Amino acid sequence: MEQAKKVAKNTGFLYARMAITVFISLYSTRLILAALGVNDFGIFNVVGGAITMLTFLNNAMSGATQRFMSFAEGEGNHKKQKNIFNVSIVLHLCTALLVVLLLEFAGYFLFNGILVIPVERIEAAKLVFHFLVASTFFTILSVPYDAVINAHENMFLVAILGILEAIIKLGIAFYITYSISDKLIVYGLCMALLTILILVLKQFYCRITYDEVRINIKSYYDKKLFQEMTSFAGWSFLGSTSSMLSFYGQGLVLNMFFGTVVNAAQGVAAQVGGQLSSFSGTMLKALNPLIAKSEGSGNRNLMFKATFIGSKVAFFLLMILSIPVIIEMPIIFKFWLKEVPEYTIIFCRLLLIKLLLDQINVNLTTLIAAVGKIKKYQTIVSIVYILPIIFAVIGFKIGFPPYSIYIIFIVFSIVAGFTNIYFSKNVANLPVNLFFKEVIVRIVLTFIISLSISALPLFMVNEGLVRIFIVFSVSFISSILAIWHVGLTISEKVFFNDFMKSIKNNFIK
Repeated sequence: MEQAKKVAKNTGFLYARMAITVFISLYSTRLILAALGVNDFGIFNVVGGAITMLTFLNNAMSGATQRFMSFAEGEGNHKKQKNIFNVSIVLHLCTALLVVLLLEFAGYFLFNGILVIPVERIEAAKLVFHFLVASTFFTILSVPYDAVINAHENMFLVAILGILEAIIKLGIAFYITYSISDKLIVYGLCMALLTILILVLKQFYCRITYDEVRINIKSYYDKKLFQEMTSFAGWSFLGSTSSMLSFYGQGLVLNMFFGTVVNAAQGVAAQVGGQLSSFSGTMLKALNPLIAKSEGSGNRNLMFKATFIGSKVAFFLLMILSIPVIIEMPIIFKFWLKEVPEYTIIFCRLLLIKLLLDQINVNLTTLIAAVGKIKKYQTIVSIVYILPIIFAVIGFKIGFPPYSIYIIFIVFSIVAGFTNIYFSKNVANLPVNLFFKEVIVRIVLTFIISLSISALPLFMVNEGLVRIFIVFSVSFISSILAIWHVGLTISEKVFFNDFMKSIKNNFIK
């Protein structure tokens, strides 16, 4: 019950942030697309968009350090947390230097034969790339601080910083709109500076708040722990880098074959997918530390329970938002954007389907990391992440359309799902039959029921704002009913009743 209260409180903070930031972020995208134009927006997403890629890498790497922090907290070993933090500082300093060198080396080839960018915009694109490299160093150094924040489940701080970041981004969007300088260069510089600012604020807060955040390498360095964390972080880094390259590779491949206009469509799709999936990611951010702490305290049954519930919640939250958006996407984009880049709608629809598939097994990755046996897992997963890019290149060379890259990624999302299930069984003895019966089957049936009912207004009402309102209303009601009566087990309904009581007790007193 105590854990349910903590998860409820953290979730409340994070969803309060989401309520504020989502609409600010989507409106900022509208302003930026209008200010930069389709071509420059596409350039930023293929070059400066790597800043987003590095945010993903930062989150993935912090997950590795967080695993050790949360595991030690589950053990009740606070001295070990200080050792972990100092070892992590050394580890990520080395990683930051290596990544910066690799990025600068890769940049030479990107701008000499790989990227397709108009000649007159090459210099601007190079500047945006160097802004990215400058911010990369600080991004990676912040990983130990992110891990501490997550291990302590301080979602209030996460919420405050998220709101601050969204407000500053809106300010940047307005500034770019009226700027007389090169808008692409100014936008790239501002986004890089924003990244550094947020990271510095995290570091400052952690240093004055948490006892384990004391940099004293001589006193707290532990050679055995360094070797253990280096091995774990190294294999995690392999998987994270492969996933990152796969994500960024989509933009590169689309740019090589179809140019920056298609990159603009991809950028809009990524913005929509990112905002919608953040609703499910928010819940997982509050729930994931519990999985590692459960393994650290030896309570594997609680770990499985949290994994099952997390997989369902992640899928259902994204499903509730995605179904009406998928159905009414053309008219939504007509009202949202002044100019809708070609392929944007089909890119968005396919990306949302991929993201839904990813949610089913996202918590299995956390479960495997909590146990710690990740060498073989990360090796196989790295291959699975990279293969879609190779298949996409082959497909484009023989004439496949741009949207086929998302279909390829959907297929490999299914492959990755089965890979996660196999390794969860192998390293943690996951009850696979129960996972299929209580998670996958219930999720699929719930989705089919909700989608079928939500689509009915298409055959009864003419296109327009009235139909959008009806579709969203019908979809929300049908999804909630399907989740409650089909998606959840009896024990999960009891958990959610306790969860809602906890929210009421914490926020409606």
